[in-house]
Amino acid sequence: MPRLAKGVLLAAGLGTRLIPYSKEMPKEMLPVFEGVNGKVFLKPVIQVIFEQLYEAGLREFCFVVGRGKRVIEDHFTPDWGFVDYLERTGKEEYAALLREFYRKIESSYIAWVNQPIPRGTGHAVYTARMFVGEDFFVVAAADNVFLGENVALKLVSFSEKHGSPMLAAKRVRDPRKYGVIVGRSVGERIYEVEGIVEKPTKPVSDLANASLYVFPPEIFKAIEETKPSPRGEIEVTDSIQILLSRGFKFYAYESTADWVDVGTWEAFFRAMVLSLKHSGGYNLVADVLGILGDK
Repeated sequence: MPRLAKGVLLAAGLGTRLIPYSKEMPKEMLPVFEGVNGKVFLKPVIQVIFEQLYEAGLREFCFVVGRGKRVIEDHFTPDWGFVDYLERTGKEEYAALLREFYRKIESSYIAWVNQPIPRGTGHAVYTARMFVGEDFFVVAAADNVFLGENVALKLVSFSEKHGSPMLAAKRVRDPRKYGVIVGRSVGERIYEVEGIVEKPTKPVSDLANASLYVFPPEIFKAIEETKPSPRGEIEVTDSIQILLSRGFKFYAYESTADWVDVGTWEAFFRAMVLSLKHSGGYNLVADVLGILGDK
């Protein structure tokens, strides 16, 4: 199997659970903390995901966006004049962060695809078919991320070694909120996937699908055959089921790292606190908890 080079970042969701903030500002641009050279900085969650995919060896990216997401395109368009301004005004640390980010952008191929009406994850993936062609590719939901481990790198390494599609997974307390993976263990934190059940009322597993995938190109044919779910969306998990029924083998990697999303204010608050912990800002975490405990 050739090296994986292509990644698709899904950023077309409306973020309705974050209105009014998300009316014009994409939830994927919400910040999380990241430690760099012993200091703590803020980065948009979609940038963190892009940089993890870049570190996993990907150099071709397709962003699936919708109306109101132009700010994402602006963020991924280098502004060297602003870098010069930061340097002139003595803000070298911030200039260095942008220089490194822009270096990654300029050494990548980036395409933009529009999904004007959100019709589910499967349909969002399908919009990138012309970009993908006949290659294996990585898909990442751009509003959630693993902290403390580059799980994309784990998936890419396993997939390249074994030539197989992959899913990221995480143990959760309440499986009823997630699509859960049913499978059998075939190695340390590696499972052969037997099925995926969306938001089960009676949990059949506590291993949640974490919306990070390595897909074969055949996923597009499966998406074409996927019927809308009861909520009227094309679910990519249903498309995976179609491939499983045809003998495709999917494997899941179970990460023990923190998995966070920014889809609700509660989840965003958790993402901020956990990313602050991972960034090395332990004293700031204590300060925040101290403030919350003040009478």
